[in-house]
Amino acid sequence: MLNRDQFEKFCFSLPKVTHVVQWGNASVFKIGGKIFAIYSHWDDEDRDTISFKCSNESFAILPTQEGIFPAKYLARAKWVQLTDEAGWDEETCKAYISQAYEIICSKLTKKARAELGV
Repeated sequence: MLNRDQFEKFCFSLPKVTHVVQWGNASVFKIGGKIFAIYSHWDDEDRDTISFKCSNESFAILPTQEGIFPAKYLARAKWVQLTDEAGWDEETCKAYISQAYEIICSKLTKKARAELGV
């Protein structure tokens, strides 16, 4: 799994993202005002987690794997929460974060996408 610095560096590399720190020091990344990925300490065991929006298919499969859970407060919107126990490498993390970014971009209005240039 990516550490916080790696996560932030990658998210900042995506076009037109914004970043806020909220909810008890969670690093929240958005496109067009909509969240696509979060780095935080949201789990009950006080460990780092990455939460992200995923496709319907990924949401059906990922939580069946070790170290991946439906994201607290966001599962109804098809978000998962990743912990180190998942054993994901950097490339896999980045691929899913990129997919989350694309999913959220696709849900923006045409006008918003045009204004952002995405």
